[in-house]
Amino acid sequence: MSSLHVSARLFDRWQNELHRVCGRFQSAPPRQADGFIGEIALHDRGGLELAHIRTNAGRIARLQGNGERGDGRHCFLIVNRSGHAEMRQDGRSVRLGPGDMALMDSARPCEILPAGLIDHLSFHLERDTLCRHLAPNQRLFGKLDLASTSGRLLASLAVQIHGEGAPAACSQDEGAALQNALIALLLPTLRGDALAGGIPDEAPHATLLRDRAQRLIGQRLHDAQLTPQSLAEQLHISIRQLYRLFEDSGDSVCRYIQRQRLQRSAEDLLDPQLRHESITRIAFKWGFADSAHFSRAFKREFDRSPREYRLHGGGH
Repeated sequence: MSSLHVSARLFDRWQNELHRVCGRFQSAPPRQADGFIGEIALHDRGGLELAHIRTNAGRIARLQGNGERGDGRHCFLIVNRSGHAEMRQDGRSVRLGPGDMALMDSARPCEILPAGLIDHLSFHLERDTLCRHLAPNQRLFGKLDLASTSGRLLASLAVQIHGEGAPAACSQDEGAALQNALIALLLPTLRGDALAGGIPDEAPHATLLRDRAQRLIGQRLHDAQLTPQSLAEQLHISIRQLYRLFEDSGDSVCRYIQRQRLQRSAEDLLDPQLRHESITRIAFKWGFADSAHFSRAFKREFDRSPREYRLHGGGH
């Protein structure tokens, strides 16, 4: 039997197993002339399915769902244990290196492009269960932020579920609890590119996220280190999405922060209990690091200098 024939049989067996475990996928042989590697195993943890995939296939593509096993019923929570790959869906792409995690929607066409040999874990999360925790039209694709506390716990839990010490059998209750835990930890780790998906201007999720951003700004106005970058990191979103949250309502995050600081400063200037507090001290209290800049910004906002504003009780 020729090596070419053996390789073809191995590839066909891999393709059949891929269909059985993950649904309607197509695969392409490696781009290089190296021997093909295609290994896939399905594990069940009380109803929570987990696929372990090791392959150097040139391409793994998901066709539009057609009602077969796995088509449209799951989202794939992917753990890239080793190797490098690019994932594409809905015109977006993310690159995965060792240790990275990503979410992919099984109800939409997608593809994975390995750069050589990869080792993936793929948790099959119930799509309907996940969607109940998200805003309508939420994009279920993106790389996960594993630098956050939730991200670190998610990565640790994924390893424990698959690890050598994991029990071979779990009850249905335990399987449901594991899936709920994965989803709960996954939600805060979705990066801005995923969250910014197809959510309209005033969608509930965007409104709630902007409200949370405004609350955080109110809590940190005294902090001179409050910047859009630090705020985005605290919210676990991209800075681009943070800007969009405010731009969609005709504002900007920088203008909003400055207006809030100026308003608090104005309130303090009119507070009888603070009449002996210097203007500079009040400005520094609310995050202004430069008194001259504060005076210019205050006059633009209130049409009076801070001194005049205090002297005339805020009136003209």
